[in-house]
Amino acid sequence: MIVQALAFYLFAGIAIASGVMVISAKNPVHSVLFLILAFFNAAALFVLMGAEFLAMILVVVYVGAVAVLFLFVVMMLDINFAELRQGFLQYLPIGGLIGLILLVELVFVFGAWVVSPGAEGASRAVMPATDQVSNTEALGRLIYTDYAYLFQASGLVLLVAMIGAIVLTLRQREGVRRQKISDQVSRPRDQVVAIRKVESGEGV
Repeated sequence: MIVQALAFYLFAGIAIASGVMVISAKNPVHSVLFLILAFFNAAALFVLMGAEFLAMILVVVYVGAVAVLFLFVVMMLDINFAELRQGFLQYLPIGGLIGLILLVELVFVFGAWVVSPGAEGASRAVMPATDQVSNTEALGRLIYTDYAYLFQASGLVLLVAMIGAIVLTLRQREGVRRQKISDQVSRPRDQVVAIRKVESGEGV
């Protein structure tokens, strides 16, 4: 029990420190690297809670795809960050006021938080009833039985969002040569093959 508590405080402390460095680092590449570190520590916290499936999803999806994509985009874009920071002090009072309002709201939310009597039973419903069923299998049974239609609906929403992103970013540029297989196949023979009679000792 002491080892689990020490591991929790270690991973939680590193995760909080990484989150602070994400928003305070001057170099955006360093911010993305600290974000990856925060994801790894959050995955370790999930492992301590017994939710190994969520831990692997966090590592594979967020670290393996989203964070790495952010890193490549930041490294490839030629952004003048010194120019972006010039107006930081101008909007600092407004940002501080908004942050203070959010802090007050969080204090009121956590101060008036009342745990429902059935919350403990609802939280244990996802966990396996016996030791023979793993957490991943129990989560799969819950998603594909009680929430099957909602799961399929979320997949359709993501599919529509992906198609919309492709349509919005697709640009037809003039002067760009593209290969059209149908036009190449349907060309007549006289446009493709030229038969020339070359005399001996002469070039083409």
